[in-house]
Amino acid sequence: MTANRKSQPIPEEGELRLWRVGRALSWTFAAAVLVSGGIFYGLVTLLGFEEIDATAKLDAKTLFDLVKLSFGVVAGAGALVALVVAYRRQRVDEAGAHREATRLHTERFSQAVDKLGSDSPAVRLGGVHALAGLADDAPTKDLRQTCIDVLCAYLQLPFTPDPGNSDPAHQERHHQYLALRKVRHTILRLIGDHYRRPMGTPRSWQGCDLDFTGVTIDCNMDFSDAVFSDGTVNFSQAVFSGGALYFNRAVFSGGALYFGDAVFSGSTVYFSGAVFSGGTVHFSDAVFSGGALYFSGAVFSGGTVHFSDAVFSGSTVHFSDALFSGSTVHFRDAAFSRGAVYFRGAVFSAGTVHFRDAVFSGGTVNFRGAMFSGSMLHFRGAAGPVPDGLLGALGTPVPTTVTLAAAWLPEGA
Repeated sequence: MTANRKSQPIPEEGELRLWRVGRALSWTFAAAVLVSGGIFYGLVTLLGFEEIDATAKLDAKTLFDLVKLSFGVVAGAGALVALVVAYRRQRVDEAGAHREATRLHTERFSQAVDKLGSDSPAVRLGGVHALAGLADDAPTKDLRQTCIDVLCAYLQLPFTPDPGNSDPAHQERHHQYLALRKVRHTILRLIGDHYRRPMGTPRSWQGCDLDFTGVTIDCNMDFSDAVFSDGTVNFSQAVFSGGALYFNRAVFSGGALYFGDAVFSGSTVYFSGAVFSGGTVHFSDAVFSGGALYFSGAVFSGGTVHFSDAVFSGSTVHFSDALFSGSTVHFRDAAFSRGAVYFRGAVFSAGTVHFRDAVFSGGTVNFRGAMFSGSMLHFRGAAGPVPDGLLGALGTPVPTTVTLAAAWLPEGA
């Protein structure tokens, strides 16, 4: 008996599902018949026919109405069964369509990745657009994230520097470099374009993770008006060589943006008009050599910006006209060599700015025209001469707490 059971074939998944559906429908129909019979009996009881003697006869019209009502109930039960069947069929069709869409996505993904690994820059460019289209059409967020990860990984691959075009022997290599750089710039442009689209709209990539760790960015990249409410954007150890990075009017609400150990060489980053509401931006250990960083008119409400251990060499950071409400900006252990930080016209409402243990060598920190209400400024442990514009700017009204290094206090303070 046991052997016979083992030899029986295992039903296929589709047959097993149909068997379960059929059993459920049988039970539903049987229940409908029982319910209709119960209703018929109940109606007879309610109408007082239980005491009719054997010689009495039911009124034909009443009996017909009872039978018609009972069949109506049965018909309703049948309609319910049909509805259940249609619903189950729709679920099965949707599951099948999802599997088919996933299969087609996988096939297209493999073809696009093959193009991205081609020796021809033109074919690689086609692979980039193919992956971007796949990310737009991905049936699930996980599959979209996979496409984006591949595009970011391509940017992280090492590449041969430009050999220059001064030597005719290097012309071919120079043209190859320019063609491959075009592929890289196209990826950066497509990511910026898709990330600026509002979340929930077609072709939007907002909410997905972007990993630009160690990437060299030598062109403009635009994240203006993007919303960072979910996911992580990581520029750690990235090198910005020329060009500009735009985050104008971007909204950071719980999202995170990392520039740790990034190198800015003559590049400019714009956060003008950005809103930080619980979001975090990390510039810890970043190196700014020339260029500028603009937070002009930005609003910090519970957000945090970290510049701890950052190095400013001839660079400027602008917080002019920014609004700080319960936010924190850290410049702890930062080094300013001919660099400048401007807070002119900024409004501090319960915000905190830390310059503890910062080192100033010809740097400038300017708070002229700033307004303070329940805020704190910390310069304890700062080294070097008093930054230009600092003491003259801290007039009235003064912050609730201003902590300066003892060597910086003016005579008689």
